Amino acid sequence: MDQNAACTDFPHQSVTFPEGVALDCGRVLPSVTVAYRTYGRLNDEKTNAILVCHALTGDQYVAERNPETGRPGWWELMVGPGKAVDTDKYFVICSNVLGGCMGTTGPRAPHAEKPGRPWGTDFPVVTIHDMVRVQKRLVDHFGIGKLFAVIGGSMGGMQALSWAVQFPDSLVAAVPIAAAYYHSAQNIAFHEIGRQAIYADQAFHNGDYWSEGVRPERGLAVARMTAHITYVSEEALTRKFGRKLQNAEGLPAFGEQFAVESYLQYQGSSFVQRFDANSYLAITRAMDLFDLAGEHGGVLANAFRGAHARFLLVSFSSDWLFPTAQSRAIARALSHVAANVSFVEVQSDKGHDAFLLEEPDFHATLRGFLAGCAEYAGLS
Repeated sequence: MDQNAACTDFPHQSVTFPEGVALDCGRVLPSVTVAYRTYGRLNDEKTNAILVCHALTGDQYVAERNPETGRPGWWELMVGPGKAVDTDKYFVICSNVLGGCMGTTGPRAPHAEKPGRPWGTDFPVVTIHDMVRVQKRLVDHFGIGKLFAVIGGSMGGMQALSWAVQFPDSLVAAVPIAAAYYHSAQNIAFHEIGRQAIYADQAFHNGDYWSEGVRPERGLAVARMTAHITYVSEEALTRKFGRKLQNAEGLPAFGEQFAVESYLQYQGSSFVQRFDANSYLAITRAMDLFDLAGEHGGVLANAFRGAHARFLLVSFSSDWLFPTAQSRAIARALSHVAANVSFVEVQSDKGHDAFLLEEPDFHATLRGFLAGCAEYAGLS
Protein backbone atom coordinates (compact mmCIF):
# COMPACT_ATOMS: atom_id res chain seq x y z
CA MET A 1 0.00 0.00 0.00
CA ASP A 2 1.35 3.41 -0.93
CA GLN A 3 2.36 5.26 2.21
CA ASN A 4 0.55 8.42 1.13
CA ALA A 5 -2.65 6.47 0.50
CA ALA A 6 -2.63 5.03 4.01
CA CYS A 7 -5.75 5.83 6.01
CA THR A 8 -7.49 7.54 3.09
CA ASP A 9 -8.21 5.35 0.08
CA PHE A 10 -9.34 2.09 1.63
CA PRO A 11 -13.14 1.69 1.22
CA HIS A 12 -14.17 1.56 4.88
CA GLN A 13 -17.91 1.27 5.52
CA SER A 14 -19.05 4.80 6.27
CA VAL A 15 -21.79 7.39 6.21
CA THR A 16 -21.39 11.11 5.47
CA PHE A 17 -23.29 13.89 7.21
CA PRO A 18 -23.07 16.87 4.81
CA GLU A 19 -24.52 19.26 7.40
CA GLY A 20 -21.27 18.96 9.32
CA VAL A 21 -20.73 19.48 13.02
CA ALA A 22 -19.98 22.44 15.29
CA LEU A 23 -16.90 21.84 17.44
CA ASP A 24 -16.05 22.92 20.97
CA CYS A 25 -13.18 25.01 19.62
CA GLY A 26 -15.71 27.29 17.88
CA ARG A 27 -15.08 26.05 14.34
CA VAL A 28 -17.45 24.06 12.14
CA LEU A 29 -16.51 21.03 10.08
CA PRO A 30 -18.69 21.51 7.00
CA SER A 31 -19.04 17.78 6.31
CA VAL A 32 -18.26 14.75 8.44
CA THR A 33 -17.76 11.15 7.36
CA VAL A 34 -17.97 8.41 9.99
CA ALA A 35 -16.47 4.98 9.35
CA TYR A 36 -18.09 2.20 11.36
CA ARG A 37 -18.78 -1.51 11.72
CA THR A 38 -21.74 -3.34 13.19
CA TYR A 39 -22.17 -6.85 14.60
CA GLY A 40 -25.31 -8.77 15.44
CA ARG A 41 -28.88 -7.75 14.58
CA LEU A 42 -30.84 -4.70 15.65
CA ASN A 43 -34.16 -5.86 17.10
CA ASP A 44 -37.49 -4.57 15.82
CA GLU A 45 -37.85 -2.20 18.78
CA LYS A 46 -34.26 -0.92 18.29
CA THR A 47 -33.56 -1.34 22.00
CA ASN A 48 -30.60 -3.76 21.96
CA ALA A 49 -27.85 -1.54 20.56
CA ILE A 50 -24.48 -1.28 22.29
CA LEU A 51 -21.96 1.34 21.24
CA VAL A 52 -18.37 0.24 21.82
CA CYS A 53 -15.91 3.16 21.94
CA HIS A 54 -12.28 2.53 21.06
CA ALA A 55 -9.13 3.78 22.74
CA LEU A 56 -6.44 6.11 21.39
CA THR A 57 -4.99 3.84 18.70
CA GLY A 58 -8.02 1.62 18.14
CA ASP A 59 -10.48 1.57 15.27
CA GLN A 60 -13.92 0.34 14.29
CA TYR A 61 -12.82 -3.26 13.69
CA VAL A 62 -13.60 -4.39 17.19
CA ALA A 63 -14.60 -8.02 16.49
CA GLU A 64 -13.11 -8.90 13.11
CA ARG A 65 -9.81 -8.75 11.29
CA ASN A 66 -9.02 -5.28 10.01
CA PRO A 67 -9.05 -5.65 6.22
CA GLU A 68 -6.57 -2.82 5.73
CA THR A 69 -3.94 -3.75 8.30
CA GLY A 70 -4.59 -7.47 8.68
CA ARG A 71 -4.65 -7.13 12.46
CA PRO A 72 -7.19 -9.11 14.51
CA GLY A 73 -10.16 -7.28 15.97
CA TRP A 74 -8.91 -5.41 19.01
CA TRP A 75 -11.63 -6.76 21.35
CA GLU A 76 -12.43 -10.17 19.90
CA LEU A 77 -12.00 -11.60 23.39
CA MET A 78 -14.99 -9.60 24.57
CA VAL A 79 -17.30 -9.03 21.57
CA GLY A 80 -18.89 -11.84 19.60
CA PRO A 81 -21.40 -14.69 19.73
CA GLY A 82 -21.72 -16.03 23.27
CA LYS A 83 -19.09 -13.62 24.64
CA ALA A 84 -19.53 -11.00 27.36
CA VAL A 85 -20.83 -8.54 24.77
CA ASP A 86 -22.94 -11.17 23.05
CA THR A 87 -23.66 -10.39 19.40
CA ASP A 88 -26.34 -13.11 19.40
CA LYS A 89 -28.25 -10.82 21.75
CA TYR A 90 -26.98 -7.29 21.15
CA PHE A 91 -26.46 -5.11 18.09
CA VAL A 92 -22.93 -3.75 18.48
CA ILE A 93 -21.77 -0.55 16.80
CA CYS A 94 -18.18 0.68 16.76
CA SER A 95 -17.03 3.76 14.86
CA ASN A 96 -13.66 5.29 14.18
CA VAL A 97 -13.43 8.50 16.22
CA LEU A 98 -13.47 11.99 14.81
CA GLY A 99 -9.84 12.87 14.06
CA GLY A 100 -8.97 9.23 13.37
CA CYS A 101 -7.33 7.67 10.35
CA MET A 102 -9.49 4.65 9.55
CA GLY A 103 -12.10 6.36 7.42
CA THR A 104 -13.64 8.95 9.75
CA THR A 105 -12.95 12.62 9.04
CA GLY A 106 -9.54 13.56 10.41
CA PRO A 107 -6.24 15.12 9.37
CA ARG A 108 -5.88 12.72 6.41
CA ALA A 109 -9.33 13.57 5.05
CA PRO A 110 -9.72 15.99 2.13
CA HIS A 111 -9.44 19.62 3.21
CA ALA A 112 -12.79 21.41 3.03
CA GLU A 113 -11.22 24.69 1.87
CA LYS A 114 -8.15 23.52 -0.10
CA PRO A 115 -9.10 21.06 -2.86
CA GLY A 116 -6.60 18.32 -3.51
CA ARG A 117 -5.02 18.57 -0.08
CA PRO A 118 -5.67 16.76 3.19
CA TRP A 119 -6.44 18.72 6.34
CA GLY A 120 -3.06 17.94 7.89
CA THR A 121 -2.27 20.28 10.77
CA ASP A 122 -5.08 22.60 9.60
CA PHE A 123 -7.50 20.09 11.12
CA PRO A 124 -9.41 21.82 13.94
CA VAL A 125 -8.81 20.96 17.58
CA VAL A 126 -11.35 18.33 18.59
CA THR A 127 -12.47 17.12 22.01
CA ILE A 128 -13.87 13.93 23.45
CA HIS A 129 -17.27 15.64 23.51
CA ASP A 130 -16.93 16.41 19.77
CA MET A 131 -16.20 12.73 19.11
CA VAL A 132 -19.32 11.74 21.03
CA ARG A 133 -21.55 14.24 19.22
CA VAL A 134 -20.45 12.69 15.93
CA GLN A 135 -21.20 9.22 17.32
CA LYS A 136 -24.66 10.48 18.25
CA ARG A 137 -25.22 11.41 14.60
CA LEU A 138 -24.37 7.83 13.65
CA VAL A 139 -26.70 6.38 16.27
CA ASP A 140 -29.49 8.66 15.05
CA HIS A 141 -28.74 7.50 11.50
CA PHE A 142 -29.67 3.97 12.59
CA GLY A 143 -32.95 5.26 14.01
CA ILE A 144 -31.94 4.28 17.52
CA GLY A 145 -33.59 6.49 20.11
CA LYS A 146 -31.87 4.98 23.12
CA LEU A 147 -28.73 2.88 23.29
CA PHE A 148 -28.81 -0.10 25.58
CA ALA A 149 -25.22 0.59 26.63
CA VAL A 150 -22.09 2.58 25.84
CA ILE A 151 -18.90 0.69 26.69
CA GLY A 152 -15.29 1.75 26.34
CA GLY A 153 -11.84 1.38 27.83
CA SER A 154 -9.22 4.12 28.34
CA MET A 155 -10.14 6.93 25.91
CA GLY A 156 -13.21 4.85 25.13
CA GLY A 157 -14.16 5.15 28.79
CA MET A 158 -13.88 8.92 28.53
CA GLN A 159 -16.34 8.74 25.64
CA ALA A 160 -18.72 6.60 27.72
CA LEU A 161 -18.64 9.25 30.46
CA SER A 162 -19.23 11.99 27.89
CA TRP A 163 -22.26 10.13 26.56
CA ALA A 164 -23.75 9.94 30.05
CA VAL A 165 -23.20 13.67 30.58
CA GLN A 166 -24.15 15.02 27.14
CA PHE A 167 -26.99 12.65 26.28
CA PRO A 168 -28.32 11.35 29.61
CA ASP A 169 -31.62 10.19 28.12
CA SER A 170 -29.98 8.32 25.24
CA LEU A 171 -28.53 5.30 27.04
CA VAL A 172 -29.60 2.73 29.61
CA ALA A 173 -26.09 1.85 30.83
CA ALA A 174 -22.58 3.29 30.75
CA VAL A 175 -19.44 1.22 31.29
CA PRO A 176 -16.23 3.28 31.58
CA ILE A 177 -13.31 0.84 31.92
CA ALA A 178 -9.77 1.76 33.01
CA ALA A 179 -10.71 5.41 32.54
CA ALA A 180 -10.79 8.75 34.33
CA TYR A 181 -12.81 11.94 34.37
CA TYR A 182 -9.73 14.00 33.47
CA HIS A 183 -6.28 13.51 31.99
CA SER A 184 -3.65 13.91 34.68
CA ALA A 185 -0.55 16.12 34.41
CA GLN A 186 1.59 12.96 34.24
CA ASN A 187 -0.45 11.57 31.35
CA ILE A 188 -0.31 14.90 29.51
CA ALA A 189 3.46 14.87 30.01
CA PHE A 190 3.81 11.43 28.41
CA HIS A 191 1.69 12.56 25.48
CA GLU A 192 3.80 15.67 25.05
CA ILE A 193 6.97 13.59 24.85
CA GLY A 194 5.37 11.64 22.01
CA ARG A 195 4.24 14.76 20.22
CA GLN A 196 7.66 16.35 20.50
CA ALA A 197 9.23 13.21 19.04
CA ILE A 198 6.94 13.58 16.02
CA TYR A 199 7.67 17.30 15.65
CA ALA A 200 11.42 16.64 15.85
CA ASP A 201 11.38 14.10 13.03
CA GLN A 202 12.90 15.71 9.93
CA ALA A 203 10.24 13.97 7.85
CA PHE A 204 7.43 15.80 9.67
CA HIS A 205 7.68 18.90 7.46
CA ASN A 206 5.37 20.90 9.74
CA GLY A 207 2.66 18.32 9.22
CA ASP A 208 2.83 18.42 5.39
CA TYR A 209 4.80 15.18 5.08
CA TRP A 210 2.17 13.87 2.68
CA SER A 211 3.30 16.40 0.04
CA GLU A 212 6.91 15.21 0.37
CA GLY A 213 6.00 11.55 -0.05
CA VAL A 214 7.33 10.66 3.41
CA ARG A 215 6.09 10.02 6.92
CA PRO A 216 7.66 10.92 10.29
CA GLU A 217 8.16 7.24 11.05
CA ARG A 218 10.94 7.63 13.61
CA GLY A 219 9.06 10.21 15.62
CA LEU A 220 5.78 8.31 15.51
CA ALA A 221 7.54 5.09 16.50
CA VAL A 222 9.12 6.79 19.53
CA ALA A 223 5.72 8.23 20.47
CA ARG A 224 4.24 4.75 20.36
CA MET A 225 7.11 3.25 22.36
CA THR A 226 6.75 5.89 25.05
CA ALA A 227 2.99 5.40 25.27
CA HIS A 228 3.24 1.63 25.29
CA ILE A 229 5.37 1.69 28.42
CA THR A 230 2.44 3.34 30.21
CA TYR A 231 0.05 0.61 29.08
CA VAL A 232 1.86 -2.23 30.85
CA SER A 233 2.89 -2.78 34.44
CA GLU A 234 6.39 -3.30 35.78
CA GLU A 235 5.33 -6.81 36.80
CA ALA A 236 4.21 -7.64 33.27
CA LEU A 237 7.43 -6.36 31.70
CA THR A 238 9.56 -8.21 34.24
CA ARG A 239 7.63 -11.45 33.78
CA LYS A 240 7.87 -11.29 30.00
CA PHE A 241 11.37 -9.89 29.52
CA GLY A 242 13.26 -9.37 32.74
CA ARG A 243 16.80 -8.36 31.87
CA LYS A 244 17.20 -10.93 29.12
CA LEU A 245 19.44 -10.08 26.21
CA GLN A 246 18.02 -10.63 22.77
CA ASN A 247 20.86 -12.57 21.15
CA ALA A 248 23.73 -12.66 23.60
CA GLU A 249 24.86 -13.89 26.97
CA GLY A 250 26.90 -11.86 29.43
CA LEU A 251 27.83 -8.30 28.48
CA PRO A 252 26.29 -7.35 25.13
CA ALA A 253 28.41 -6.28 22.19
CA PHE A 254 27.69 -2.97 20.51
CA GLY A 255 24.30 -3.06 18.82
CA GLU A 256 22.95 -6.03 20.74
CA GLN A 257 19.80 -5.43 22.71
CA PHE A 258 17.86 -6.33 25.78
CA ALA A 259 14.71 -8.23 24.87
CA VAL A 260 12.49 -5.42 26.14
CA GLU A 261 14.23 -2.96 23.80
CA SER A 262 13.54 -5.19 20.82
CA TYR A 263 9.91 -5.53 21.91
CA LEU A 264 9.42 -1.76 22.13
CA GLN A 265 11.06 -1.22 18.76
CA TYR A 266 8.70 -3.77 17.23
CA GLN A 267 5.75 -1.95 18.77
CA GLY A 268 6.96 1.31 17.25
CA SER A 269 7.75 -0.01 13.77
CA SER A 270 4.45 -1.89 13.44
CA PHE A 271 2.48 1.13 14.63
CA VAL A 272 3.76 3.50 11.93
CA GLN A 273 2.37 1.19 9.25
CA ARG A 274 -1.20 1.61 10.50
CA PHE A 275 -1.50 5.07 12.03
CA ASP A 276 -1.20 8.67 10.88
CA ALA A 277 1.05 11.05 12.79
CA ASN A 278 -1.28 14.03 12.51
CA SER A 279 -4.16 11.90 13.82
CA TYR A 280 -1.97 10.92 16.75
CA LEU A 281 -1.38 14.61 17.50
CA ALA A 282 -5.10 15.42 17.25
CA ILE A 283 -6.37 12.53 19.36
CA THR A 284 -3.79 12.82 22.15
CA ARG A 285 -4.69 16.48 22.48
CA ALA A 286 -8.38 15.58 22.72
CA MET A 287 -7.58 13.27 25.62
CA ASP A 288 -5.47 15.94 27.31
CA LEU A 289 -8.33 18.44 27.13
CA PHE A 290 -10.82 16.11 28.83
CA ASP A 291 -11.83 17.35 32.30
CA LEU A 292 -15.42 16.80 33.41
CA ALA A 293 -14.96 18.44 36.79
CA GLY A 294 -13.26 21.47 35.28
CA GLU A 295 -16.24 21.95 32.96
CA HIS A 296 -18.61 21.96 35.96
CA GLY A 297 -17.10 24.44 38.39
CA GLY A 298 -14.50 22.00 39.67
CA VAL A 299 -17.21 19.74 41.18
CA LEU A 300 -17.38 16.37 39.43
CA ALA A 301 -20.79 15.51 40.87
CA ASN A 302 -22.25 18.50 39.02
CA ALA A 303 -21.39 16.80 35.72
CA PHE A 304 -23.65 13.88 36.57
CA ARG A 305 -26.67 15.66 38.03
CA GLY A 306 -28.77 14.87 34.96
CA ALA A 307 -27.40 11.37 34.40
CA HIS A 308 -29.96 8.56 34.30
CA ALA A 309 -27.82 5.64 33.17
CA ARG A 310 -26.79 2.66 35.24
CA PHE A 311 -23.02 2.76 35.63
CA LEU A 312 -20.41 0.04 35.92
CA LEU A 313 -16.92 1.40 36.67
CA VAL A 314 -14.03 -1.03 36.26
CA SER A 315 -10.40 -0.46 37.20
CA PHE A 316 -7.36 -2.74 37.35
CA SER A 317 -5.11 -2.94 40.38
CA SER A 318 -1.83 -2.54 38.47
CA ASP A 319 -3.00 0.24 36.12
CA TRP A 320 -0.82 3.25 36.87
CA LEU A 321 -1.96 5.22 33.81
CA PHE A 322 -5.58 5.43 35.02
CA PRO A 323 -5.29 4.18 38.61
CA THR A 324 -8.14 2.86 40.70
CA ALA A 325 -8.36 6.08 42.71
CA GLN A 326 -9.66 7.89 39.64
CA SER A 327 -12.48 5.37 39.13
CA ARG A 328 -13.33 5.61 42.84
CA ALA A 329 -13.63 9.38 42.48
CA ILE A 330 -16.16 8.93 39.67
CA ALA A 331 -18.08 6.39 41.78
CA ARG A 332 -18.22 8.84 44.71
CA ALA A 333 -19.44 11.65 42.47
CA LEU A 334 -22.17 9.44 41.02
CA SER A 335 -23.22 8.29 44.48
CA HIS A 336 -23.39 11.94 45.56
CA VAL A 337 -26.16 12.54 43.01
CA ALA A 338 -27.87 9.21 43.83
CA ALA A 339 -26.96 7.59 40.52
CA ASN A 340 -27.11 3.82 40.12
CA VAL A 341 -23.43 2.88 40.17
CA SER A 342 -21.39 -0.28 40.64
CA PHE A 343 -17.62 -0.26 40.98
CA VAL A 344 -15.16 -3.15 40.64
CA GLU A 345 -11.39 -3.19 40.95
CA VAL A 346 -10.08 -6.26 39.14
CA GLN A 347 -6.91 -7.74 40.59
CA SER A 348 -4.46 -8.00 37.71
CA ASP A 349 -0.73 -7.57 37.17
CA LYS A 350 -1.12 -6.71 33.48
CA GLY A 351 -1.42 -2.94 33.82
CA HIS A 352 -3.64 -0.60 31.83
CA ASP A 353 -3.93 -2.97 28.86
CA ALA A 354 -5.60 -5.59 31.08
CA PHE A 355 -8.99 -4.57 29.69
CA LEU A 356 -7.87 -5.84 26.27
CA LEU A 357 -6.51 -9.14 27.58
CA GLU A 358 -7.80 -12.38 29.05
CA GLU A 359 -9.16 -11.40 32.45
CA PRO A 360 -11.94 -13.83 33.44
CA ASP A 361 -13.11 -11.80 36.45
CA PHE A 362 -13.53 -8.72 34.29
CA HIS A 363 -15.35 -10.62 31.56
CA ALA A 364 -17.71 -12.21 34.10
CA THR A 365 -18.37 -8.84 35.73
CA LEU A 366 -19.33 -7.18 32.47
CA ARG A 367 -21.46 -10.12 31.39
CA GLY A 368 -23.35 -10.06 34.69
CA PHE A 369 -23.86 -6.30 34.62
CA LEU A 370 -25.25 -6.36 31.09
CA ALA A 371 -27.57 -9.25 32.01
CA GLY A 372 -28.91 -7.26 34.97
CA CYS A 373 -29.43 -4.18 32.81
CA ALA A 374 -31.18 -6.27 30.16
CA GLU A 375 -33.59 -7.57 32.79
CA TYR A 376 -34.17 -4.03 34.02
CA ALA A 377 -34.78 -2.77 30.47
CA GLY A 378 -37.06 -5.68 29.57
CA LEU A 379 -34.75 -7.09 26.88
CA SER A 380 -35.58 -10.72 26.16
